[in-house]
Amino acid sequence: MSDESKKEREILMVMRKVLAQIIKDTTPPSRAMKHPLSDDTIQDIRACLGLISARERELADAAGIPVEKPYYADEKPAAEVVSIDSIPRPGKERD
Repeated sequence: MSDESKKEREILMVMRKVLAQIIKDTTPPSRAMKHPLSDDTIQDIRACLGLISARERELADAAGIPVEKPYYADEKPAAEVVSIDSIPRPGKERD
């Protein structure tokens, strides 16, 4: 990965975090309350986040980085760790 693409990834990450923080800070505590941002501004923020996400994916694909997806803590992992001692050896019987 080149220094230029690393810098671009850093910039995109910071922009995504700042937009997310703005969303958190401006979201009213109750759905009954009116949101301080206009509907057009909310749609623009969504569009920005979509563009950031798409560009991050393009940079990751170009760098050969696998898909980074979130997971739940209680989600079963795709791979299971197996003790090497539990694997039978060919020609040897297990006790």
